[in-house]
Amino acid sequence: MEIFGRKMMEGELKVETKDFSLKAELRKTDFGWILNGWLKGKVGRIEIFRTKAPKRAFLNNWQSWGPCRMMDLGQFQVGSVDKDWQYAVSLVPELLERTLLSDYFVAEDGKLYGFLTSKFAHPFFAFEDQDLVAYLEYFDTFFEDYVPLETFVLMENSDNYELLTRYAEMVAKQNEARFKEDRFTGWCSWYHYFLDLTWPEVLKNLELARKYSVRVFQIDDGYEADIGDWLDTKEGFPKLDEIAKTILEKGFEPGIWTAPFSVSETSKLFQQHPDWVVKKNGAPKLAYRNWNRKIYALDLSREDVKKWLFDLFSSLRQMGFSYFKIDFLFAGAIPGERFRPISPVEAFREGLRVIRKAVGDAFVLGCGSPLLPAVGLVDGMRIGPDTAPYWGEDLPDRGIPAAKWALRNAITRSFMNRRLWQNDPDCLLLRSQKTELSQTEREIYAYTCAVLDNMIILSDDLSLYDDSSDRIFQQTLRLLGGRAKVLNVFNDEPSYLIEAFGTKSGDVKLEVNLTDKTFTLKGS
Repeated sequence: MEIFGRKMMEGELKVETKDFSLKAELRKTDFGWILNGWLKGKVGRIEIFRTKAPKRAFLNNWQSWGPCRMMDLGQFQVGSVDKDWQYAVSLVPELLERTLLSDYFVAEDGKLYGFLTSKFAHPFFAFEDQDLVAYLEYFDTFFEDYVPLETFVLMENSDNYELLTRYAEMVAKQNEARFKEDRFTGWCSWYHYFLDLTWPEVLKNLELARKYSVRVFQIDDGYEADIGDWLDTKEGFPKLDEIAKTILEKGFEPGIWTAPFSVSETSKLFQQHPDWVVKKNGAPKLAYRNWNRKIYALDLSREDVKKWLFDLFSSLRQMGFSYFKIDFLFAGAIPGERFRPISPVEAFREGLRVIRKAVGDAFVLGCGSPLLPAVGLVDGMRIGPDTAPYWGEDLPDRGIPAAKWALRNAITRSFMNRRLWQNDPDCLLLRSQKTELSQTEREIYAYTCAVLDNMIILSDDLSLYDDSSDRIFQQTLRLLGGRAKVLNVFNDEPSYLIEAFGTKSGDVKLEVNLTDKTFTLKGS
């Protein structure tokens, strides 16, 4: 094993190049090794650590929708990257066409290599020939004064789930993780109505939601005039203050969806402020393509952009919204030209801090978000790809909406729950009509999320619920509140065994097979 290209030995380390200076200290600990340090100057991509690559590894993607899974490295094949979505896949997408990557941490049986912070750099691991290499990517940012090196750890534990949870606890401590811990159920408009949401359907579900003890009622994508013009509603919808007032009068906490770091080429915001976006060679840089249009990323290094962002969320909060689902957040961290010479990770964190300050004690749910840089700045986090009203067993594991892959991520990233934030496994789809999900598939999804003590948000036209929908929901509520452990989290097969202690139904065991679509629940 090597640190900065040298044999791994305890003590102080220094690296001097023509561009930057680095000083660090490597220490042995009760869990393995820890590396801390400082650096300054113009910094690009730095190799931190190198060791022999394992044959099987537990890999993690950098943002909400990406996979977290065990992989046999001998079966991996490189492929092309969709340029319209390249930054949703990786912050260093150019590497993906020649090697396998894992972001923030990577683990093998009994060992974990990981970074505890991502405040200035993007940490990732690459499998190069027979080696596993840890890098910090600073995107050629210049630091006039010393800034902290992202903390690196090598951890060992014979219990693989304990290994992951200990890592999460260290990440939480290093980033001063704070989040609202109160449990609630909610309703979200997206997975039945998508972009066809109408105000009459909102009003209908507001009435029906009373039956299900729903606390939060969240309007998702489909109300806004354009991406970036969040205070302007589309034809057929009242103004946002009236929407919030109506939800409050019905006895719910109003929730709203935005993609706050994204701006459409067709929006009034972009037409009025074309200089507010991240650029490439002086021109607006494509962050991704969606809604049949180009989407740019707001330049979060600009004070005028941050003032606009603060005013937006302050206004929404004053209207009465108290639950904010902020989506497509990876856009705020794309590399490119910014007004101030800060790293993409710094810019992203500055944007999140503005939102956090603007909404005060409201609940903030991150989605499509870089994971490690968001710790301490959000209350909840989507930890998988979009679910769907179908299982998706034939769909590739590449962030494409599918209930199977969303649920897999809920299991494999369960160690983050109530350590870094509340895990959002995405919505439960319990309707028995207008869905391809069988009753068993709906049960598997709901009970697994509950045993893991995740957030529970419904997303159906509630008029389509029948007795089976009601029964699954009530059983789901009875399985919440426990402390969960996935006994075989490093499984590369689709079967997982979960124990939960102290649920509302007592201690339970759930065995679930995502391929056969079978489950066994004991103790409830």
